[in-house]
Amino acid sequence: MSDYRAPVREMRFVMDEVAGFRELSAIPDFAEATPDLADAILDEAAKFSGEVLAPLNRVGDREGCKLGAAGVVTPAGWKEAYRAFCDAGWNGLASSPDYGGQGLPDTLGIAVKEMVCSANLSFSLGPLLTTGAVEALMICASDELKATYLEKMVTGEWTGTMNLTEPQAGSDLALIRSRAEPQADGSYKVFGQKIFITYGDHDMTDNIVHLVLARLPDAPPGVRGISMFLVPKFLVNADGSLGARNDAYCVSLEHKLGIHASPTCVMAYGDNGGAVGYLLGEANRGLEYMFVMMNEARLGVGLQGIALGERAYQQALGYARERKQGRDAVTGEALVTIDKHPDIRRMLMLMKSRVEACRAMAYYTAGLLDRAHAAGNSEEGKRQLWLAEFMIPIVKGGGTEMGIEVTSLGIQIHGGMGFIEETGAAQHWRDSRITTIYEGTTGIQANDLIFRKLMRDQGATARVVFGEVAATAKALGATGNPALQAFAGKLGAALKAWIEASEWLAANAKGGLSGVLTSAVPYLDLAVTVCGGWLLGKGALAAAGYLERGEGDAGFYAARLATACFYADQMLPLAAARAATVMAGDAALRGITDDMLASS
Repeated sequence: MSDYRAPVREMRFVMDEVAGFRELSAIPDFAEATPDLADAILDEAAKFSGEVLAPLNRVGDREGCKLGAAGVVTPAGWKEAYRAFCDAGWNGLASSPDYGGQGLPDTLGIAVKEMVCSANLSFSLGPLLTTGAVEALMICASDELKATYLEKMVTGEWTGTMNLTEPQAGSDLALIRSRAEPQADGSYKVFGQKIFITYGDHDMTDNIVHLVLARLPDAPPGVRGISMFLVPKFLVNADGSLGARNDAYCVSLEHKLGIHASPTCVMAYGDNGGAVGYLLGEANRGLEYMFVMMNEARLGVGLQGIALGERAYQQALGYARERKQGRDAVTGEALVTIDKHPDIRRMLMLMKSRVEACRAMAYYTAGLLDRAHAAGNSEEGKRQLWLAEFMIPIVKGGGTEMGIEVTSLGIQIHGGMGFIEETGAAQHWRDSRITTIYEGTTGIQANDLIFRKLMRDQGATARVVFGEVAATAKALGATGNPALQAFAGKLGAALKAWIEASEWLAANAKGGLSGVLTSAVPYLDLAVTVCGGWLLGKGALAAAGYLERGEGDAGFYAARLATACFYADQMLPLAAARAATVMAGDAALRGITDDMLASS
């Protein structure tokens, strides 16, 4: 029951009807992104992910990675799959053509990334981090460093990492102790230890480019004194060939709950005299540059939750259609497949609708980023970028929390067999559990949404989103379709709850900080719930239009409508409760002492 088939038709529908992919080919930067090209790419990506990567998923989970004398060894088949991945051009699909990429829109690239994540999450993490590193280097690297490193990273010949966390410095990066000492030739010697470094070492490529946060000797304290350095595994000679081994080593591998085939490394820099590194951009601006990489990674990690939810749903549906147990509650027929039981159908639809809602949010955000890229530094470009940045914590927090809950439902549908490793259902949950933690926990995403997105422009960007949601609700109500009119009412009520909660947060941000921080995650849940309904509603309007005109596959569009209406019935009513929780603030925490937290 571990086969994976990419939902290409669903992906293409969301690309076109929610993310606006069809209009992108009118933008000069994306002129080659024609519908025919998109179809060909999605079909080939589906084959590659299903035939090459998916069969390795269980292999990687069982074997894991091993640290030997020569470094980290990946599971059987990993090196061959990675080479095939790069040879086919998947690594640089949406990267700049100036450095060997294909320059296609993120709106197309995100669908391919989802397929790779669904097929084999552990494999996907290497390319994800490399893409983020490429984006950071594009922003802050010197021309010389770009010429040396970018093309090999875009094509996948070399991979990239991000090195933030230290034993004493997790989310609080002000505590970083790694240091960099300037050298006479303009380079630096980097010293320190980093933990939880994804693909910090492996045997798939002959070089790895580490982006490392460290402090200069004269750096101011706190996050203002953090710089970013490029530290290669092997130094690069003037002619582009590899030189001496750098003083950057994996000294141990973390033993994890899931993603066993993704090497999570403890990296030591400078134990043998200092790792050679190169300053990226200006001194003491490293955290700013790293957030370029972080935003790329956060959108990608949100997508991981969606991808695992899709994989778990496919497996649960396949099992439910085969497993016979009990009587049909309506017909009384004995020994029916369990997908006929109402509670199983409810869980399957919860899985399906929540995955589709979060997919719509991720693809919509990718579309915003494409338009921001095309518009550059214009006012429209800034508007699109701010909307995308507003959505990123919603996608990251919502996609990953959904992934955990949906993969857990997948185990539940399998019953006792879901708790048995041989079925593979448990792996999806184990792999998903890290996604709410790395690249910023759900609490960090919630704080980011409130303090850096909702309040940075006094709510102006949020009001643009509220207006889009209201317009969708109005359009649903004007259809004359009773189901969509009911959807409109539920979406309008959910939006009202979101607006009220947002106004409460704004009013209490200065005088009631504890209450705002207590309410942050419930507020994120509220935003996710409403945005999911909004974008499913956009899709429902498009599907209804196709049905009315008699165009396309009526069964597919009818399923889209049914899924959206199920979400409206089952999920949107939760918005009011979440808003009430937000506006309760920290009232329930007042008076809670340390003794009360202790176990009895």
